[in-house]
Amino acid sequence: MLGLLEQSPLLLLFLVAGIGYPIGRLKLAGFSLGVSAVLFTGLVFGSLASDLKLPEVVYQFGLVLFVYTIGLSSGPGFFAALRRKGLRDNLFALGVLFAAGAVVVLASLLFKLGSPSAAGLFAGALTNTPALAGVLETLKSVAPKALLEQVLVEPVVAYSVAYPIGVIGMLLAIGLFERFWRIDQKLEASRAPELKGSFEGITHQSVVVTASNFQSQPITQIARERGWHVVFGRYQHAGKLSLVGPQTRLQPGDVISLVGSPSEVNTVMNQLGEPSAEALELNRSSLDFRRVVVSNPSVAGKTLNQLELPQRFGAIITRVGRGDVDLLPNKHFKLELGDRVRVVCAPDQMNQVAKALGDSYRAISEIDVMTFSVGIALGLLLGAISVPLPGGSSLKLGIAGGPLIVGLILGALGRTGSVVWQLPHSANLTLRQLGVILFLAGVGTRSGFAFVSTFAGGGGILLFLVGALVTCFTAFLTLWVGYKILKISFPILTGMLAGIQTQPAVLAFANERAQNDLPNIGYSSVYPMAMIGKILIAQLLLTLLR
Repeated sequence: MLGLLEQSPLLLLFLVAGIGYPIGRLKLAGFSLGVSAVLFTGLVFGSLASDLKLPEVVYQFGLVLFVYTIGLSSGPGFFAALRRKGLRDNLFALGVLFAAGAVVVLASLLFKLGSPSAAGLFAGALTNTPALAGVLETLKSVAPKALLEQVLVEPVVAYSVAYPIGVIGMLLAIGLFERFWRIDQKLEASRAPELKGSFEGITHQSVVVTASNFQSQPITQIARERGWHVVFGRYQHAGKLSLVGPQTRLQPGDVISLVGSPSEVNTVMNQLGEPSAEALELNRSSLDFRRVVVSNPSVAGKTLNQLELPQRFGAIITRVGRGDVDLLPNKHFKLELGDRVRVVCAPDQMNQVAKALGDSYRAISEIDVMTFSVGIALGLLLGAISVPLPGGSSLKLGIAGGPLIVGLILGALGRTGSVVWQLPHSANLTLRQLGVILFLAGVGTRSGFAFVSTFAGGGGILLFLVGALVTCFTAFLTLWVGYKILKISFPILTGMLAGIQTQPAVLAFANERAQNDLPNIGYSSVYPMAMIGKILIAQLLLTLLR
């Protein structure tokens, strides 16, 4: 059987995925490993024989798919978060990494580990392969040729021993802190500005206008001045039903429909008047409503203001469904492929609006292979750029950092001229899941034998314990300071922890616990800086402990 698996990488891949994925669904005392169980299944298979491992290209391909799709979906939120608290978050991440480096220095001096092992241990405990690669390149340039082979083995062994606990420790830390602090993920998400209002849901309310101070200005202008976050749909004046427009002025006795979160709708209603017995949103005498799927590439990435639906069709969009969440649009809201929009307009215009938006489920089940491939190629080219550093070493973002950064930029842009970079939401999620499974299965099978062999030789227990200390210290410091002192929302903080760890498996686990995209925003906001910081710190350890 082992011989068959060694000769058939595809069989090994699907066995690891097929066994690990259902194991991850199992819950023990409310805790489950999720998709990360694929990693541990891979470790078990890989430990059976030295040649029982998936080709390197499998985990590389999975990693590129995963980080690029994360970048595309997180781009808008990343740059919005960067403008608000990006400097604070990145300084926090660097502070945590330098503190972890200090722990490695103390352990190295106490247990006489040697600088190559200490640097490899740092890279493994914080699961960063580029940092290990930087250490190896530096050693090649400074180590005596007679001892080069032996010297190069030391950081690799330390890395291999520390890497698995670098993943497991982070998963346990998230689960334990979530239980210890009794975190309510939905409540935490509802308090995050990135998803403000989306966890309350969206409701309709028809209101009879009783206030007399809204006639002097258009209601849309009053809403901007007062900071009302609602969408005005229909309004009824003197028995005539119309859509609210830029120049609509309300008078006492008018009836207007509001769309928004329950709390915001209630606030606006109390200022305008009182609830109406007539539900305008159900009145189809002169206006109709319908859910339409955005599948037209010429629409994707454009704002509602650019689409000019009221001017072209006399239509408005009152809500947007994206994934499992309903969002409240405004004129600056950008539509994405796969969005489900609620359109309100005259019945004879509905088909024209649907045609303009696309309204084809078949179209959004496909991806534009050309733009997808070009985006990844740009990311790989960026990752391959080598930046020289003092001491003869160099810095590369690699196959993880390059595609992530390009994905963030292209995701934020949405489109460039006629080229649409965004993927349909469902396609993005599918590719993302496929990518993380390939990555975890590849890393697990390739690390399993070295992990077990080091322990069997008796030289791995000290490295394992120090690696566990560094990992747990990093997790504790990040979660405690981030949540208790900086008051960062827990879903975003777990994503930041995954970004500080530069570990997709931790991000996948955080996403499953949060059930929303907030961890992706936290991950993306600190990942590039954490990647660069760890490469530099690992090489700094070589110099300090030489």
